[in-house]
Amino acid sequence: MKHIGAVQTDVTTDDFDNEPAPWDLVDIEDEMPLIQAEIELLDVQISLLDRPATETDTRRLRRAHRKVLAARLVLANRDGVAFSDVA
Repeated sequence: MKHIGAVQTDVTTDDFDNEPAPWDLVDIEDEMPLIQAEIELLDVQISLLDRPATETDTRRLRRAHRKVLAARLVLANRDGVAFSDVA
């Protein structure tokens, strides 16, 4: 049987892969409003999994969804990328 191995010797993580770089932290900080809006939307969706939605729940869901869309729009407009690239 033929042994299949890695062509490169260093295929594991380097010392540079242990922590995010400063520019990565800046990118994460820039995307934090979108991340928080998506978490809020997920919380609302999870709360609606085991019960029927009331009118208040429907409003919460729509509000959270609009918040995600607004955060994506701000991020897309600031970076100058297509809206589909942000999702």
